[in-house]
Amino acid sequence: MRRALFLFLAALSLPASLMATELQPFSASYTADWKQLPFSGKAERSLQAQDDGTWKLDFSASMLVAGLSETSWLTIHNGDVQPQKYRYSRNGMGKSKKIKHDFDWSTQVVTGSDRGTPVKLTLIQGVQDKSSYQLALQRDIAKGETSMSYQVLDGDELDTYDFRVLGEESVETKVGTVDAVKVERVRDPTQSKRKTILWFAKDWDYLLVRLQQVEKDGKEYQIILESGSVNNKDVKGRN
Repeated sequence: MRRALFLFLAALSLPASLMATELQPFSASYTADWKQLPFSGKAERSLQAQDDGTWKLDFSASMLVAGLSETSWLTIHNGDVQPQKYRYSRNGMGKSKKIKHDFDWSTQVVTGSDRGTPVKLTLIQGVQDKSSYQLALQRDIAKGETSMSYQVLDGDELDTYDFRVLGEESVETKVGTVDAVKVERVRDPTQSKRKTILWFAKDWDYLLVRLQQVEKDGKEYQIILESGSVNNKDVKGRN
């Protein structure tokens, strides 16, 4: 049960929303169902401009007594998403977990901590945190890219996240039927049997409307958009 809760909440910290040329503020609420569990969870995500010129990407999720929160402060540099600060906190699932990353692009160094262990790494151009890459993914999809790869800071090391566009589909949500771009997380099948599929709304700045994940043990869950707004306009699908 504890592992199921962790995997559910971890997967919810996937995607947000944006435009191809500039960021747009948004908020989104999701319901989630795990096929092997008799209850649902909730998740919230938002992107808001800050007075200092940065954007704040917030995420929170809860399921029974478990919860997590994730925040990334970022900017757009030369047209690309550039993280400035990242915070992550998880509780209610055995051991709590906290991650802190501060990006100093002038010195090309990121410092912080992962579960109390100090982190200090040399930055390379294009590195993302575990939240900001989601925004970069959606921007690239909006630009028409069909194959994407990101270097993501995961704890105290860099990992490569690969994605590819599978096509377009209509998705049934709580706000109606939404036309979406279907995207798959690419993994080496000899290394991982996990599958992650995401759907982004074409007419709503590529807001995430559905996520489906199958774990290596066959457990499956999905999240569906319950309500949302982009640039203060409520998301609505076809009836």
